[in-house]
Amino acid sequence: MNHKKTYHSRLIPFKDKKLLIEGPISKETLASYGFHEDLNSFRPAKKQKEALLEIAELAEGRINVVVDDNMVVGYVTFLYPDPMERWSEGNMENLLELGAIEIAPAYRGAAAGKNLVSLSMLDAEMENYIIITTEYYWHWDLKGSGLDVWEYRKVMEKMMGAGDLVWFATDDPEISSHPANCLMARIGSNVGQESVQQFDQLRFHNRFMY
Repeated sequence: MNHKKTYHSRLIPFKDKKLLIEGPISKETLASYGFHEDLNSFRPAKKQKEALLEIAELAEGRINVVVDDNMVVGYVTFLYPDPMERWSEGNMENLLELGAIEIAPAYRGAAAGKNLVSLSMLDAEMENYIIITTEYYWHWDLKGSGLDVWEYRKVMEKMMGAGDLVWFATDDPEISSHPANCLMARIGSNVGQESVQQFDQLRFHNRFMY
């Protein structure tokens, strides 16, 4: 599959300045930027930047970022699902996972996350993919945000909704382990019915549930 990537960018206001939202960016561009030390939800910031550089090298990998004065203060990743997850079982070339999204705490409240997700979908190539995201409450910054699990779930739904991702049912055990967890997806306009059926089979291993 041709994983063509078309760059887009926009500026959004934040306090007395503007933040640059751009992508997909190359490994070289990412390497040239600083990386905010508070982007550490998944691993220490230095290690997280290294992980993003690896994703940027992948044929299908997409890294879109929020930049303040040449420093990455937020990012979102798109890549093939982890081989250990059920979503990789079909080896679907046209299924990408929104693997991680993170905004440095000091920059929350600027709608950076929503802008990051919506900018990601401007690329016409995204119409050739099924884009999924798996939301697990244990990844959410409940303590830092002051939100309860259901309030945070609404925030995540709004953020993903900015890219037209919607809720999909599934019998995946991890997602089903807590009612706040969820699968969201966007089926591109160029995705054929055969791929949609494959996706349905990934969503439900128990065929009597769909």
